Amino acid sequence: MNKQELAFILQEGEGLQVEFKESMNGLDKEMVAFANASGGRIFLGVTDSGQAKGITVTNALKSQIQDLARNCDPPLEITIAVFDRIIIISVPEASNKPHKCSSGFFLRKGANSQKMNREEIIEFIFEQGKRKFDLLPNKAFKLKDVDKDLVSKFLEKAGIEKKLPIKDVLFNLGVANEKGVINNAGVLFFCKSPKRYFIQAYVTCARYLGHDKVHVLDRADFTGNVVSQIDESVNFVRRNTRLAYKIKDVQREEIPEYPVEAIREAITNAIMHRDYFEPGSHIQVDIFDERIEISNIGSLIKPVTKETLGKYAVRRNPLIADLLHRIKYVEKMGTGLRRIKEACRAKGIAVTVDVNGFFIIQFKVRSIMGREKVGEKVGEKVGEKVGEKLTAHQQKMIEEIRKDTFISAKKLSEHVGISKRKVEVNLAKLKRSGILKRVGPAKGGHWEVWHG
Repeated sequence: MNKQELAFILQEGEGLQVEFKESMNGLDKEMVAFANASGGRIFLGVTDSGQAKGITVTNALKSQIQDLARNCDPPLEITIAVFDRIIIISVPEASNKPHKCSSGFFLRKGANSQKMNREEIIEFIFEQGKRKFDLLPNKAFKLKDVDKDLVSKFLEKAGIEKKLPIKDVLFNLGVANEKGVINNAGVLFFCKSPKRYFIQAYVTCARYLGHDKVHVLDRADFTGNVVSQIDESVNFVRRNTRLAYKIKDVQREEIPEYPVEAIREAITNAIMHRDYFEPGSHIQVDIFDERIEISNIGSLIKPVTKETLGKYAVRRNPLIADLLHRIKYVEKMGTGLRRIKEACRAKGIAVTVDVNGFFIIQFKVRSIMGREKVGEKVGEKVGEKVGEKLTAHQQKMIEEIRKDTFISAKKLSEHVGISKRKVEVNLAKLKRSGILKRVGPAKGGHWEVWHG
């Protein structure tokens, strides 16, 4: 430990493997919580806000800490170090879980140590034979393979200054051990293409014409690190759903069809909770005329049921959840579904959850931005008039227009591989069926794609 590393940890704040304590009060529950989870360090002499006040260090105090550890059931093996009047207690993950202290059984969840009730203790014991994917060491991914730019971007998002060697940064983030061995969470966050190591680690987004998976208007696979997967998936949804505009004075406010914060939360939750052990566990974001469905493989983790979903903070991948929490992609654990529903309620969007081997969250609009009801005139305009008659050339033209709404007929001809005359004929058909709308003059105007 040195001053730079301590400063880094204080900036980083409390998390899955770091706890700050001003005094000895409740120290034993923090130790058993770490032992029952993935291990961690307690910094005695530091306030919850990360202020290093220090503590009077004596041999008697060290002995008292060791006594607390020995009095746990079963006893804990800990190590104690001192730096700058701060006592650092390292608690390894236990091999004979669960441990208890005088006040009960505790488990580390995110930045908090939570007491387990009887049912949770029973389920905890049952789950002990199972491995956590994100915490497993990855022997194929080496320290030299870490993308330093991704680390820097992560620290910037987390509001942490980087003044440490990369190995120490990764250790303090919990994605590497003291020998520099990277775990799976480290690969997912700090590798440009984690799909090289996990074939399932990507997100597929698709925009369909109508209400079924027949005509694909736009599609993309996002295979970067998990943070970029979230950002790019949200951007895909934004560009493939409608916008309304509210004019106030001379300012124009954009009003998205679906609350961006709810979509981001749902995609983040899918990445955080998916079962990475399943080789076919990529995430799917499907956009239809009147709904969005976000799905990932993985049933609910006990003791959570469909009825209690959103009330408990149970995570399949605790370190991934902790890292996303550090960059504020996740707020308080266990509250995501409630926030999603609250954001959508204000927009008149229905949110439903289906759990049957897959976890599917659906967002469904009750009306189309103040236009016709879904399934009535809009369904007739798009579904019946276009239906099966949408040609491959027309689909390609729509894809190119989405990429560049100012694209000319000449450019469309080059990209699609048909004559300019045929492009103009197809543009006219798409305009008549309501798929396309021309805004502004022939020169200087742009296209709008009708999604409804």
